[in-house]
Amino acid sequence: MSNFGLPFFLEDTTGRITGTEFVDLHNRMHLCLRQTLRDAHRVAYVIYDLSSRQSNRALATLDFGANNALGTIKIGDGEHVQMGQYLAKSGRYVSKSRKFRASDGQDYRWTLQSNGEWLCTNAKSGYHIATYSMKPAGEPHYSGSSGCMLTVEEAYPHLVGELLASLTIMRHIEQHNL
Repeated sequence: MSNFGLPFFLEDTTGRITGTEFVDLHNRMHLCLRQTLRDAHRVAYVIYDLSSRQSNRALATLDFGANNALGTIKIGDGEHVQMGQYLAKSGRYVSKSRKFRASDGQDYRWTLQSNGEWLCTNAKSGYHIATYSMKPAGEPHYSGSSGCMLTVEEAYPHLVGELLASLTIMRHIEQHNL
């Protein structure tokens, strides 16, 4: 992948955690969060990389339990891991912040900011990795877009599936007060 000196600006087409697409404004990346199962016992999602016609690979699988309970996550071809273990609370008194260990061996932390943005940083260095921005209240409706944006620093395309999967879990936790 070519470097442009720009982060990936992944426009969230629906803004919903129940299914959406994330399309880079510069056509470098295209991801899809798709609900694949919904019944009384569980809800399952798969995150696909649709960046090229030859590639329709699953980057992550999310399997939530009954009554919106946390379930399991599977990254790529890895093993299923309990979401509460994969995305651990960052501290005793910090309910809006959790960290995860990515496939590169580094720990990353998602934190909900007071302005409603989700911020992902390297847990050790504090370096900014990604931000998920919600459409500001009062903004007009955008045709074909939710007005929400996932911005990922250009050096981290290899983590985008894990970033989107962990963000989806964080938004689920926030939405359902878990």
